[in-house]
Amino acid sequence: QVQLVESGGGLVQAGGSLTLSCAASGRTFSSYAMGWFRQAPGKEREFLVAITRSVGSTYYADSVKGRFTISRDNAKNTLYLQMNSLKHENTAVYYCGADTILHTLVVVTTDTDRDLEVWGQGTLVTVSS
Repeated sequence: QVQLVESGGGLVQAGGSLTLSCAASGRTFSSYAMGWFRQAPGKEREFLVAITRSVGSTYYADSVKGRFTISRDNAKNTLYLQMNSLKHENTAVYYCGADTILHTLVVVTTDTDRDLEVWGQGTLVTVSS
């Protein structure tokens, strides 16, 4: 099983950009579909985007489609989230997650019977207005 560590969070002005990274330990990173999630203060965790094991299909939530881009580098065991045109309401703790089943990533935040195999600890993104 991999362990995930997010980085790249911080303070950014509204309209700005930020790139988050999720470093995976272990040799099985390429065995996992990966995703990004966020949890704003006082709100439920929200699915943002998922990507298949190889560099292939991606699935975006409507809330970030066109502004956020997910990518992965299996040689570096790293997942990325490029965030553009950030808004104050995007302030949240951002988490990466891993599961061998892509569908689980997409539905985990809405299906209480499911959980991911691996979660990162999160990184805080604060967008100033």
